[in-house]
Amino acid sequence: MPNPGFASVQVGDSLPALTAKPLTRQTLAVYCGASGDHNPVHVDSDFARAAGLDDVIAHGMLIMSYMSRTLTDWVPQNRVRSFNTRFMAITHIGDEITCTAKVVEKFTRDAENLVRIAIAAADQRGEVKTQGEALIALP
Repeated sequence: MPNPGFASVQVGDSLPALTAKPLTRQTLAVYCGASGDHNPVHVDSDFARAAGLDDVIAHGMLIMSYMSRTLTDWVPQNRVRSFNTRFMAITHIGDEITCTAKVVEKFTRDAENLVRIAIAAADQRGEVKTQGEALIALP
């Protein structure tokens, strides 16, 4: 796991991208169990169609978890000071999500060295599904 220091990180630096395996029904079922979110729109095709969707859709929080992993592959979890996202589009079965992140600001606050990270999750067509930012403390 990389664990960069504040001096070695520059505005514009990219974090290593993370590409998840294409989403499957099994992925969604496992996530239902792990998260406790058993909304049938994620696992029941008939229910999803009755709700006006083409088929089941992925949990937004599953996509956010991929984004979290992008951050914690770069720094230990205890360095994440804040993380927020905005869900932009529905993620479908078969979508392959790639998370990208970039340093957009460096500053010191309350004697702590911080970097602001812009982060996004997009599918194989480049459609952004979720975007957000994180504040990371660096030694």
